[in-house]
Amino acid sequence: MFEINWPVLAGVIVLLNVISFALVGRDKAKSVARSERVPEVYFFFLAVFFASAGVFLGLFAFRHKTNKIYFPLGIGLLLLQQLCLLYFAYLLLM
Repeated sequence: MFEINWPVLAGVIVLLNVISFALVGRDKAKSVARSERVPEVYFFFLAVFFASAGVFLGLFAFRHKTNKIYFPLGIGLLLLQQLCLLYFAYLLLM
């Protein structure tokens, strides 16, 4: 049947989350400096591709975009959905 290389998949997901966390921090720094910002759609784009944990942690670590209710709620729901998806994929394929 179909084999998944779990260590490689985990490595890619961790790398995406580190990049997304750093991007939130960079956007916060640009926000404070009042320079050109990262468009909000980039955060949601990364979050859809299993980087929601990095974006979610970045929101609260840098205290960035937490006043906009759709950010913590939307990213949190994406994170929950992705954790469930990974759990069921693991159960199905193991």
